[in-house]
Amino acid sequence: MSYMDHSATSPVNPEVLKEMLPYFTESFGNASTLYALGREARTAMEKAREQVASLIGAQPEEVYFTSGGTESDNIAIKGTASKLKNKGNHIITSDIEHPAVEETCKYLEKNGYQVTYLPVGEEGIVKVSDVEAAITPETILITVMHANNEIGTIQPIKEIGALAREKGIYFHTDAVQSVGKIPVNVGDMNVDMLSISAHKLYGPKGIGALYIRKGVRIDPLLHGGGHERGMRPGTENIPGIVGLGKACQIAEDNLEKNMEYVSSLRDRLIKGVLGKIEQSYLNGHPTKRLPNNANFRFSSIEGESLVLQLDAKGINASTGSACSSKKLEPSHVLMAIGLKEVDAHGSLRISLGTENTPQDIDYTIDAINEVVERLRSMSPLWCAAPPEDE
Repeated sequence: MSYMDHSATSPVNPEVLKEMLPYFTESFGNASTLYALGREARTAMEKAREQVASLIGAQPEEVYFTSGGTESDNIAIKGTASKLKNKGNHIITSDIEHPAVEETCKYLEKNGYQVTYLPVGEEGIVKVSDVEAAITPETILITVMHANNEIGTIQPIKEIGALAREKGIYFHTDAVQSVGKIPVNVGDMNVDMLSISAHKLYGPKGIGALYIRKGVRIDPLLHGGGHERGMRPGTENIPGIVGLGKACQIAEDNLEKNMEYVSSLRDRLIKGVLGKIEQSYLNGHPTKRLPNNANFRFSSIEGESLVLQLDAKGINASTGSACSSKKLEPSHVLMAIGLKEVDAHGSLRISLGTENTPQDIDYTIDAINEVVERLRSMSPLWCAAPPEDE
């Protein structure tokens, strides 16, 4: 099997699992208790907080543990909307956000807030000038993802953050796809809040974190026993937190090496597919993209058929976001970059990991070519389909 859907999830690193296991059995204490078992759990939790903070250039007290990226996004967006409702009711985001951001903004629209959805153009990049033009006296939050989960494009977060800071507007970024894959430093990026999910960087599912810059005030979504300094109550998931911390430490220690290796695989894949398969195209920016992401489209091909036939050959890939895979409508991300509906349905996302090899890439190129040829031979559209540039 060649697993090539790391944007959906990643396998737990064996070192991460080893670090987690004692906290299910031997060191199972509740971190809020005063006796030794509880103190042991709390010590492990604070070590993990330091590991997460180190990876993103934050202070440990600025890191709050959550159940994952979706909860982190919700806390940042709804928490800001609630806290600043007397100051304004306008939020700026982009047309290509993850559903955790997009649906949260839609929910707020139903409850009296105004949301501006910025276009991204054919390469999937938000223009800083568009952000500036969208700002009104009522703007309380800008939320733009660091790197897109489908097409891998990396946004000008530092510049958007500088603009937000200048205007006195809170700035949040969903960095679920970028943390652990490319350098992320909250100070350099000028962000006030940043979302993380463990299972995208070889950690366990069900655990994440939200960075909140010191001095930023937002309301919590949940109320309870005051855990996480009142921001996220509920007994802490110590095994998950330990796993997230270890995954962050491993990612930090190997970041440059992994970036170089995975990007070489990505470039080999892109060159092979575009060079071998007629009327194949790369979605998103050619260079401003995650080192592990390649998103293709093929004329006269239906994406789900392509994914299923690749699965039969032992290759795990996807048509887009795993969170949207059961929806029948085309990807909102691909539509936002200007694709026709038929082309959006004919796209394939391949997201690589450190365990992939050059042999995996070569096998995948040949398999995609074979499957595309087979599907096109059965398609009544293929003979009539002109190249996109005609």
